[in-house]
Amino acid sequence: MSKAGALDLASGLGGKIQKDEVLSAVEKYEKYHVCYGGEEEERKANYSDMVNKYYDLVTSFYEFGWGESFHFAPRWKGESLRESIKRHEHFLALQLGVKPGQKVLDVGCGIGGPLREIARFSSTSVTGLNNNEYQITRGRELNRICGVDKTCDFVKADFMKMPFSDNTFDAVYAIEATCHAPDALGCYKEIYRVLKPGQCFAAYEWCMTDAFDPNNQEHQKIKAEIEIGDGLPDIRLTTQCLEALKQAGFEVIWEKDLAVGSPLPWYMPLDKSHFSLSSFRLTAVGRFITKNMVKALEFVGLAPKGSQRVQAFLEKAAEGLVDGGKKEIFTPMYFFLARKPNSDSQ
Repeated sequence: MSKAGALDLASGLGGKIQKDEVLSAVEKYEKYHVCYGGEEEERKANYSDMVNKYYDLVTSFYEFGWGESFHFAPRWKGESLRESIKRHEHFLALQLGVKPGQKVLDVGCGIGGPLREIARFSSTSVTGLNNNEYQITRGRELNRICGVDKTCDFVKADFMKMPFSDNTFDAVYAIEATCHAPDALGCYKEIYRVLKPGQCFAAYEWCMTDAFDPNNQEHQKIKAEIEIGDGLPDIRLTTQCLEALKQAGFEVIWEKDLAVGSPLPWYMPLDKSHFSLSSFRLTAVGRFITKNMVKALEFVGLAPKGSQRVQAFLEKAAEGLVDGGKKEIFTPMYFFLARKPNSDSQ
């Protein structure tokens, strides 16, 4: 692990939060969650603050471990994690049928890894919608570096209240992002509104599967670990997402949990029994080194107080994701392709 990588991680920790306020931000974020006695209604009511704090706290950890695209992917044997992530993004663009010159919206775009990949793959103009100032600043810098800053940009806004006119975009997609919405129907209605009639919306949603038993304590514990470790108010069932899409007015063209039948499990990069040099920072050894590095950086004052706490809840999330994946009660890639009818009778 390079010295430069460690210093990059340290400088980004806490995002736009003042360095001396990171610890109190961690404490406030944790209080939203069920593990600490927080209520789901409070998480939903304050989801914007909660999600903003979450991404300020974790973005540099994500970029350090995953690169620029913060999502999972189904994986073929012989394929690297990075290759599978790019293919997952290309698959989405192909399903949407995006064409050169079209205006595309990425809802909840992170630092724009998928946005840049899809823009280059399809020669489209992609707008990234994000409510986190730190991620947008980072994304604009990365857009300039890779040369897509003339055709792609970011808009800071809440995806429950988008600052766009009706019928603006030729295509809309969301990659593991609309799970942060406190209300799926409200979010999908906004997407429906800004999408041109006859055009499509595609997404990868984080969902609990039909195998999830709400009365099973172990299942509940896994769900709670994923929620706190990933900034979520409540993880919906696949059937709830599907119903919300239809209620918003969309025609569902097709939907499938892409985790089912993947040759290699999507959670493999986080599984402690798996070792990989290409995604070393995600392995048990890599995470152990990161944990101790963060401890040292916090001790000497290069990383803000509270950084270890962030690393700890991300570690807990990784365990919850692996357990949820192994028990097949959770998926990060419930895929759907939905169309806004030509006659917008809504």
